[in-house]
Amino acid sequence: MKNATITGWGMCVPQSVVTNDDLASVIDTSDEWITTRSGIKERRVSHVSNSDMATLAGRRAVAAAGLQPIDVDFVVVATCTPDRQIPSAAAFVQSKIGAIHAAAADINAGCTGFIYGLSMAHGLIATGTANRVLLIGSERISSYLNLEERSTAVLFGDGAGAVVVEASSDGSGIKSLALGADGDGAEHLTATGLGTDFMGADAKLAIVMDGTQIFKGAVVKMGDGTVAAAKDAGWELDDIDLVIPHQANLRIIDAVRRRIKADESKIYVNIHKYGNTSAATIPIALSEALDEGRIGPGARLVFTAYGAGVTWGSVAIQWGDRAHPIATIDEELPEPDRTGIEMIVENQIAFNR
Repeated sequence: MKNATITGWGMCVPQSVVTNDDLASVIDTSDEWITTRSGIKERRVSHVSNSDMATLAGRRAVAAAGLQPIDVDFVVVATCTPDRQIPSAAAFVQSKIGAIHAAAADINAGCTGFIYGLSMAHGLIATGTANRVLLIGSERISSYLNLEERSTAVLFGDGAGAVVVEASSDGSGIKSLALGADGDGAEHLTATGLGTDFMGADAKLAIVMDGTQIFKGAVVKMGDGTVAAAKDAGWELDDIDLVIPHQANLRIIDAVRRRIKADESKIYVNIHKYGNTSAATIPIALSEALDEGRIGPGARLVFTAYGAGVTWGSVAIQWGDRAHPIATIDEELPEPDRTGIEMIVENQIAFNR
């Protein structure tokens, strides 16, 4: 059976930064309140579509792998904030990136979407259905934020991260996957005002979350999932070089670290810069960790996440022999014409129409 290994990576975060102080100018909150409860200091807000961010992250990943878009066999986009319900975000990305030979589909497992996507890529490659999969986690959650819901409005941000997953026979790649879900917890994290349930209804578009239930579930499932993924890969916990957890809340990340008894140096954290970008957090963190030299050839990695559904997943990956991109691209997003906080306020005005 062919191995599925990551050969390219890239990220795209919008230029517009919204700090905690910016939010405090429009919400009854403060930098201290947000930082203490979440570890977040700032987040990004997008002035372009979700698929535009996903496309740029995808182009960067394809270049890093030394490929061209026409080499991609399948485009998978993990997202819960697509441009439209029909068609998939992946269809737009496939067109924009020029992956003319690729099939395209979305996957929605909330914040666990990227890990579920890795499972899909692994299956496509193992069965010979595809040799090169472009997997993108991309979210424009700012469009869903309701400033009247302080507990959620301060947590989320926009961004995209991408990887190229290729068939390999060198021993690197995905070593194990541990996935799960519990639909009984579906109401613990949901979005109102979207979907056929709300046709003709008065419900406002907003994220609704039971923070206590999500916190408890995330700590247990991410911690135990990390242990299970390592064990199934034949590793001891001490063998793991770096854990890249879903960046939901710094307190959750710290609790997971304590649960698996890991040193802080083995846990990657960037939530302070971007907030919770849902399915995009892990590929964004992976890209930054590689840029910072935190991942070297042969490194043993575990990604772990918990999200809406409720869903959870962990994956153990043995990195290949290359930790630097083969090529890069100079393309950037267009400059925004207004500030991030202005865009958030505009969204709120739209909510109240």
